[in-house]
This record gives sequence, C-alpha cells and structure tokens, in this order.
Amino acid sequence: QVELVESGGGLVQAGDSLRLSCAASGGTFSYSGMVWFRQTPGKEREFVAAISWSRGSTYYADSVKGRFTISRDNAKNTVYLQMNSLKPEDTAVYYCALKNVPLGSTWYSYGMDHWGKGTLVTVSS
Repeated sequence: QVELVESGGGLVQAGDSLRLSCAASGGTFSYSGMVWFRQTPGKEREFVAAISWSRGSTYYADSVKGRFTISRDNAKNTVYLQMNSLKPEDTAVYYCALKNVPLGSTWYSYGMDHWGKGTLVTVSS
C-alpha cells in the first residue's frame, strides 16, 4: 500500500527558513507527480507547489513563488519543500499528495490518488 509521510514542520519566527519532507513508499513513482497543499482551520485547502518525478517540472502558487522551492530525490522517493522568508500567513498544516498520472497542464489541481497526514508549520510574528 502506498504511504506518504510528511516531516519537518515546527514553530519558527517570521523570516526564518524551514524544509519539509515527504517520503513515499509502497509503490513505483517514476512517472508520478507530487504536490504540496496547505490548510488552516475554517479555510479551503490551497495548492502550494508541485513537481513531476521524471522530469522535475515545477509549479508554484503565486503566494509562495520566489520564496519556496520544491525538489525531489528520486533515489530516496522523497520530495522536499524548502521554505524561505516565512511569513505568519504561511502558518498551516502542510500535506503532500501523489498523482499517479500527471498529464495535462493542470494535473496538480485535481484527482490526487494518495495523501499524507500532514505536518504543522507555525510562523510567529
């Protein structure tokens, strides 16, 4: 069974950096895509960043572009989200998700096949 496990969340101050990890296991992911989402209580889940396993094509939400970087280590089946210049608005539970077939220009916006349980990021002012 495919499992996704996030790690790296914590409590930091505005301006700090943090790196989140998402380790995938239980499957073959060579042609899959990975996506980071985030959610705060009472709000809709929002897209953060995405990457394809094979080519490394990346996609970012406007709110994090220039501050966050998504990357992958194919040998470790792990995707990272490097978060720099953190703001209080970045406070959320961050989730990673797996898309089996990342085809089309908006493959990261719908139809996730597996989800992790999330890791909490809290940014104080």
